[in-house]
Amino acid sequence: MPSMRLLCTTALIALAAPALPAVAQQAPAATAPAPLSTLVDQVKLPYEQFTLANGLRVIVHTDRKAPVVALSVWYDVGSKHEPAGKTGFAHLFEHLMFNGSQNAPGDFFEPLKQVGATDLNGTTYYDRTNYFETVPRPALERALFLESDRMGWLTPAITQGVLDEQRGVVQNEKRQGDNQPYGLVDYTLVEGLFGNGPYGHSVIGSMADLDRASVADVKGWFRDHYGPNNAVLALAGDIDAAEARPLVEKYFGKIPRGPKSELPKVSIPTLPAAKTVVLKDRVPAIQVTRNWAIPGLNDPDAAALDVFGQVLGGLASSRLANALVREEKLAVSAYAYAETFSQAGTFTIGATLQPGVDPAKVEKRIDAILAELISKGPTADEVQRVATTSVSDTIKGLQSTRAQAAALAEGALYSNDPGFFRKRLEEVAKMTPAKARAAAAKWLTRPAFTIIVEPGEREAYQEAAAVAPAKPAAEEAIPKGDRGAMPDVGAIRDIRFPTVTRTRLANGIELIYAQQTAVPVTRMVLSFDTGATADPDGKPGTQNLTLSLMDEGTTSRNSIAIAEAKERLGAEIGGGSSADRTYLSLGVPSANLGGGVELFADIVRHPAFAPAEVERLRATTLTAIQFELSSPSGLANRALPGLLYGPANPYAKLANGSGDPAVVAKLSRDELVAFHRAWIRPDKAKVFVVSDLPLAQVKAALDARFGDWQGEGAGGVKAFTAKPQQASPRIVLVDRPNSPQSLIVAGQMTPLDPASDLLVAITANQVLGGGFLSRINMDLREARHWSYGAGGGFNWLEHAVPYAVNAPVQADRTGDSIKAIRDDVRAFLTTSGVTPAELAREITGSTRELAGRFETANAVLGAMQQNDIRHRPDDYYDSIAQKYRALTAAQLDAAARGALDVDRFVWVVVGDAAKVRPQLDSLGLPVEVISASSLAGKAPSATK
Repeated sequence: MPSMRLLCTTALIALAAPALPAVAQQAPAATAPAPLSTLVDQVKLPYEQFTLANGLRVIVHTDRKAPVVALSVWYDVGSKHEPAGKTGFAHLFEHLMFNGSQNAPGDFFEPLKQVGATDLNGTTYYDRTNYFETVPRPALERALFLESDRMGWLTPAITQGVLDEQRGVVQNEKRQGDNQPYGLVDYTLVEGLFGNGPYGHSVIGSMADLDRASVADVKGWFRDHYGPNNAVLALAGDIDAAEARPLVEKYFGKIPRGPKSELPKVSIPTLPAAKTVVLKDRVPAIQVTRNWAIPGLNDPDAAALDVFGQVLGGLASSRLANALVREEKLAVSAYAYAETFSQAGTFTIGATLQPGVDPAKVEKRIDAILAELISKGPTADEVQRVATTSVSDTIKGLQSTRAQAAALAEGALYSNDPGFFRKRLEEVAKMTPAKARAAAAKWLTRPAFTIIVEPGEREAYQEAAAVAPAKPAAEEAIPKGDRGAMPDVGAIRDIRFPTVTRTRLANGIELIYAQQTAVPVTRMVLSFDTGATADPDGKPGTQNLTLSLMDEGTTSRNSIAIAEAKERLGAEIGGGSSADRTYLSLGVPSANLGGGVELFADIVRHPAFAPAEVERLRATTLTAIQFELSSPSGLANRALPGLLYGPANPYAKLANGSGDPAVVAKLSRDELVAFHRAWIRPDKAKVFVVSDLPLAQVKAALDARFGDWQGEGAGGVKAFTAKPQQASPRIVLVDRPNSPQSLIVAGQMTPLDPASDLLVAITANQVLGGGFLSRINMDLREARHWSYGAGGGFNWLEHAVPYAVNAPVQADRTGDSIKAIRDDVRAFLTTSGVTPAELAREITGSTRELAGRFETANAVLGAMQQNDIRHRPDDYYDSIAQKYRALTAAQLDAAARGALDVDRFVWVVVGDAAKVRPQLDSLGLPVEVISASSLAGKAPSATK
């Protein structure tokens, strides 16, 4: 979404700061990127397909790298199929599909959690509804049984109670999205572009239409759209078509055909004249977007418009970013993109403005930049960089079997071609500047629909009606047929984590390496013993601003040259920080490892901190801080740490978010250089690598660019002498007027030792708050439907282990939700500990899911880092299954009871104080009301 682009401006990083003048110098000789054709040849996803007699289309891709199979079922029904007065039905029905079926009653997540399913969920969009899960190969039959049962035998499980429950959940999902800054823009966008057409309303729908949904409506929706001849089933992983066909026939073959979804009639509307709508919202900065309706993804112009959008505003070196952000400094972010649906699409150009900039000036500049690009067309180099980036992203993205299955199913459903994604990639790789220019001239010279979002008070929120419970509908009698019992799951072997090897670069940096040969990609992370706690005392925001400047210029490349170099290599260079560590990362096609490491090292070792860039990123950071202060999660994250840690503990710095605006406004270049010199240095670094290339080749590439790197002066020191001092139990209410939801965050400092293995406590919390089936979520979401999702977990830091609960809830149930959370936690810790069924589910699920847990390089890379920071052996996961199987309910209960005490919880509530305060006064805790602005520089203290 455009509103989220603002946060991306501070995400990219790298460090090393000699105090050299910020003058562009001759760049070092670069390693030539691999030919684009070489990268395209690496995108391979062979498949077989067959169709059952009932019309179910099945696509199978074989990938034996892990003993798992991904299932992806795509139905040809989305919000574009909804008639007037029934908006949101497709998405509401997706929720109903997870509440059990006739032969598999109960929550759909339960039997799949037991078999170790990963990537388990469903989504709805304008053109489709899909359901997916990845399961160990021996659990495939159970997954097929469950998917087929809800395809053929769902309606008896749809009751009035189930409908009312999921209606409430969906309405809270809507409130949660609407409650964000810029959260109402999409409603205006689709209505303004498509009017009453099929794409003219949001997928989530309106409160009033959701209120009106009846059991008869949703059962009719199922009968009209969920037949096998209206679906595509894609399987990817440890299976082939010969193995798949008899299983699919067995479970899906007896489901009768249903009506075929009819494509609605869609035309691409052209506005009679340019139109501007101004919205008011609680936002940190003015946002301007220009928008057009464009054709769908099967149109001959679709690929050309996508490439044009990337050149204009998608690349890091895009025309808009270079002009509006880097050079003219009118905006903190600028972007453009084509979003193509099946039958239509939207093209958006947007900018989030610098404070004080006139929107009319930015609109004029957007129009001029667009007109120039349409007139002259993009350069061949720009088009090539778009193609390289797209191919590289595809190679990286298709590591997981879930992504493979989704790509094949989408192509089959939208384009009658499972291999469509590959054809589109080839089309982008062969794109010419002339073709991209011609498509833009055809579609983007029509009148634009402009939306301007300004800071101010929103219009009154359209809430759900207080609907009286409906009378239970008469249940239909549908014979079960010869379904039999749910299939058992065969033996699932314990995984073997990839072999990890440790060595050192020439300068002593430790290199921790694992090989994965399935995908020709190298991913690496430079991990520094730094983190948010390294911010200098009294200078919150120093690290964040330093990091945001890392890839905005080195001593030999300016920010545009860096962006272009990344794009030519298909490289991702980024990073960020946790409480204890700072991360700089590189992901690159292995064919471009040499050039990728060369660029990465330049960014890490030689950032220029050019004065002009410091000022530009300072403004961007100040806007990002205001964004935090306008979002519920940003406010909660600033409010809680001071209550948990007290002012003297370094972890209290976590309350600073992106920084104190008063401090960030005054940070000097010298202070940023000093931070980099003290903290981003080889003696604080380790490098973790997962690659298809052998260790010797990876080490040689790293030694060539990092082997002579030496630190300068003394390194920084973090002092954890002061123990956390948690505040006494209380409620801090952060007033955010007119919020349709309240965000509840509760926390407690636990006595757990961060140097020990916390497996028992973490497993116990899986029952209480750690997953979809946890007590807290099942109560607040499924039983009471006051929340879209709630839960809790331990935050395992190096020097402390706090526990926190997170629950966004509808505003009128804020007090009741706190009561419910307290009751759930208290019962779990006293009279209602872990049940035998919960123990079995967690142990079997946790052991079986290991088969699919480390399928991708990123997953392996993350596990390697966690093992290192927690001082666990590199082969920790080879024996974790045995540790799980040895656990008992008594052990889990004891661990939870030793760690948690609900009567010690401190609470933060972000919501409308006028509505919420009366609900809190009866909870028996002192209530302190504070303003959002009070969190800009100082969080609530434990001493208050």
